[in-house]
Amino acid sequence: MTIKFDRIASVAFLVVGILFIVGSRHLSSTSYGSVVGPDIFPFILGILLVLLSIRLFFESAASIGEGEKKEPLQYKPFLIIAAATLVYILTLEIVGYVITTFLFLFICFQTMERSKWITSLIISAAFSGVVYFIFVEVLKGTLPGWPIWF
Repeated sequence: MTIKFDRIASVAFLVVGILFIVGSRHLSSTSYGSVVGPDIFPFILGILLVLLSIRLFFESAASIGEGEKKEPLQYKPFLIIAAATLVYILTLEIVGYVITTFLFLFICFQTMERSKWITSLIISAAFSGVVYFIFVEVLKGTLPGWPIWF
């Protein structure tokens, strides 16, 4: 990408990170005296986003002397992933976490690199299954399970 785009993106990500930090402070911390509550995860994500955006800003400022290579924007992969995200959001409750996450990841991986479909298949299946198991069985959380017809 261009240096100007990197600078604008770094400032935008900095603002989003700050909003995450501020928004997480409005969540309840915990109800049972535990140190970890629902506010911790967005707070940590906000801090990481702020730190990474600051790093991107300084890296783009340091590379001012280098020649800029303007790469063409790739609209097709962006539109495919955006459409897959929309379908994922709309079908998550109906189809269930494991199936929709597997399909979403597989489509995204194939959009980025078509030739490695076996790797995409394995990573998508492993990620969906492992995250579901850890979140539901180990942490006793809830995710949309399997569809009734399955």
